[in-house]
Amino acid sequence: MLRAGEHFLALLLPDECRVCGRPLETFSSVPVCPACLAPPEPFSPEYACLRCRTPFLNPRPLNEDGLCRLCAAGATAFDAAWTCGAYEGRLRDLIHLFKYGRMIPLARLFGRMMARAYPRDQRFDFLVPVPVHWRRRFGRGFDQSLLLARELSRHTGIPVLAALRRKRHTAAQAGLTRRQRRDNIRGCFEVKEPTRVRGARLLLIDDVLTTGATANAAADTLRRGGAAGVAVFTLARADRRPAPLLTADSSREVSQA
Repeated sequence: MLRAGEHFLALLLPDECRVCGRPLETFSSVPVCPACLAPPEPFSPEYACLRCRTPFLNPRPLNEDGLCRLCAAGATAFDAAWTCGAYEGRLRDLIHLFKYGRMIPLARLFGRMMARAYPRDQRFDFLVPVPVHWRRRFGRGFDQSLLLARELSRHTGIPVLAALRRKRHTAAQAGLTRRQRRDNIRGCFEVKEPTRVRGARLLLIDDVLTTGATANAAADTLRRGGAAGVAVFTLARADRRPAPLLTADSSREVSQA
């Protein structure tokens, strides 16, 4: 009966998918077609650091232990990183609808995606959302990482601990270089509940991991607060590897097409 009502509303109030533009057959709070709501392909690059999971085009940036230069030098504050998919295509569009289009019901879908990709062989005491500053939360109307953590908690049973606070408002990280991102975010977090953080194994939750500067700053703050371990789990990961260059033969084929 409910499905029939959804089809009737779709006929009465025709709409289109906000991702692909195809007409919607049913009416719902998330105007996206089922094909665009499908889980993303797992993010599994052939060459990646074993600790931070930064992808590379070839194994040359990795040492004999499979670590990138930063992780080998001890510059990474978190122990491991996991994600649902690459920050591109449908997943990127859905995240933009969630964050900037305020399509909050997508949080439930994202929670299911993260539950599928959750590292079941690991043990964590708390899920810790990477917080936004209160000014950004006020402007956006919600804290996306907190919503993701709550949804993942529903599937895993791991409690959410809002252990961090942003002490100051920072410029948006988008468009900044790796060094600028690191400088922009340095020292902006503080631990709210040190007694609960001490000795705990924590899983940081965020929407997108790009250079890792924000996650690293948050993890470093939790480490200094006494956490026994800190890992990172995001909905998506930006793949900053350059696109492969065309060979002479492939360039010729493109020009002839």
